[in-house]
Amino acid sequence: MVLLTLLPAALVYCNYFGWGLLIQFVLAGITGITFEALALSLRRRSLQPAISDGSTFVTAALLAFSMPPLAPWWLTVSATAFSILLAKHLYGGLGMNPFNPAMVGYAVLLVSFPSAMTQWLPASSVTPLQINFSQTLQCILSGQLPSSLSVDVLSSASPLAALKTGLAARHTMDEVFASSTFGNIAGAGWEWVSIALLLGGMALLALRLIRWHIPVAMLLAVFFCAWIINSIDPGRHATAWFHLLSGATMIGAFYIATDPVTAPSSTRGRLIYGASIGILTYVIRSFGYYHDGVAFAVLTMNLFAPLIDKFTVPRIYGET
Repeated sequence: MVLLTLLPAALVYCNYFGWGLLIQFVLAGITGITFEALALSLRRRSLQPAISDGSTFVTAALLAFSMPPLAPWWLTVSATAFSILLAKHLYGGLGMNPFNPAMVGYAVLLVSFPSAMTQWLPASSVTPLQINFSQTLQCILSGQLPSSLSVDVLSSASPLAALKTGLAARHTMDEVFASSTFGNIAGAGWEWVSIALLLGGMALLALRLIRWHIPVAMLLAVFFCAWIINSIDPGRHATAWFHLLSGATMIGAFYIATDPVTAPSSTRGRLIYGASIGILTYVIRSFGYYHDGVAFAVLTMNLFAPLIDKFTVPRIYGET
């Protein structure tokens, strides 16, 4: 059901940024199942329950959305292997992992290969040159663009990276947003992907697959942080709507932060957890080194989830 709710966002993504997402998902899915079977065999556990529960494909989907569309195959394979072997099975498998596996794999790549992880495609709405399925596959498998295509035409910074670079160069907000990278509210194409992810998240809530506390707390925290800072200095800080519809805000709020294994279990704890992720996301984006802070915010709060539970889970009457 989680994968089905991601389908509209995947279709919008492929419409604007080509076939890279689909290929990355297939690569991550095959790698995930392979290393899942390897880890279970080494642990002498049954393969069927763990492989058929779909959790590996959810991890693969989250990694595919996080990876640049034309990232070479070995990046995706490395991230998936790290997620399954070290972030998941090293701690005892599904239900025992203290950190979100997909975000661990993504964060390792972001720290280790920052240049390769920031090469994105421009949206189809702002460039006449499009890359077809075979060219995309060739680029991912070989690590090189076809000779008929120029890297200068196909390489583009993400909207958050373009914003951070422009502001660092002392450009005003209006000058930064004059670039074709940006759409009406956020990044060209990205704002529609975020809206599709929001609709998918609403479907998760309607199906009662997640509870509202974490996503609502995170989105409100991002919104109010951005609104307050933008009100103080609108020439140097983006609007609240830009931050809501940019980067991994929506997928982070509904699909990553709500992971029941790594999040607090109490209602009050979930509110604290979600709001803290939202605040950390905005702080890292606006004042930190990395252009998007969702992964690091989630991993940081994964560390604090047991402590949050300790102080927010109601005690049983009579418990000492």
